[in-house]
Amino acid sequence: MSRPQRLIELLAALQAHPRTTAEALAEELGVSTRTVLRDVRALVDAGIPVLTERGKYGGISLLPGDQVDLAKLTTGEADLLRAVGLDLDRARQLGGEAAARSALRKLTSRRSPPPARDDLPLALTDVIAIDNRPWFEEAAPLPDVAGLVRDVRTGRRLRILYRRSGATEARDLVVDPYGLAQRGGRWYLVADHDGRPRMFALSRLQRWTVLDGARRLRPGADLVGTARELGEALESEGRVVVTARVDAGSLDLARRILGARLRTAGEPGADGRVEVTVAYDRIDAVRQLLQFSEHIEVVAPREARELVRRLAAGVARTHAG
Repeated sequence: MSRPQRLIELLAALQAHPRTTAEALAEELGVSTRTVLRDVRALVDAGIPVLTERGKYGGISLLPGDQVDLAKLTTGEADLLRAVGLDLDRARQLGGEAAARSALRKLTSRRSPPPARDDLPLALTDVIAIDNRPWFEEAAPLPDVAGLVRDVRTGRRLRILYRRSGATEARDLVVDPYGLAQRGGRWYLVADHDGRPRMFALSRLQRWTVLDGARRLRPGADLVGTARELGEALESEGRVVVTARVDAGSLDLARRILGARLRTAGEPGADGRVEVTVAYDRIDAVRQLLQFSEHIEVVAPREARELVRRLAAGVARTHAG
């Protein structure tokens, strides 16, 4: 793949993946990470709003919005960019300067001539700050992620020592790994266990060993599809829907903390409270709502309300002395 064509493919990949990494782009395009970073720099220099963030929570993404859209290009403009990339001099040599400038204007949303050199806009990094760390928590220590990736790439089964959320003891499990996925700033091992897909948080993965047997994946299943399937199930198929009433002033905080679990939120009533519904996969997860203390009242189901009452009474007893 030539560099001009690669730049367009890179832009298409960034459109398809709202947030990704240089390593993932390098694998998709079949080039080195260094080449991806050099090509990203070329897109930025051309005025295309690509954001790069360093560090553990870093990544590469297009600035959200509709200003960068390859679908805006005519067939001729797209073909020309695949031939010359972002090189206007080369486009001029081929007699396509006007088409190339038109294509770049569409990709950078420039509706007027570029500003004079002393009136250039501020750099994106001067006006945008992004921190992808989760709210209200420190990053949990992780195992050797690179080592786990290396072992998953052998295509063999793994024996893992894993502690489920809320459990006190870890268990030995034999799993068939698809790979690793990152979501919401957290890493997960995506694997089949007893023929069913699961996501194992790396923060609770204590150790693993590679077994002799080849992994046994479900027919037709892959990493991307399985991770998406599990994520959508977690967000949309909560088995317990809790109705609660929240102080209107705490609603924004509730949205931040509860995320996709917060299904609906009504309008504030005369008492200044908003009725919300929250979805959980099990009834005891309702204990998460205790952090809102007196600013929330669990209304239904009865089992959830009773559990919150018992938990709150236990907290009161603990602090009575």
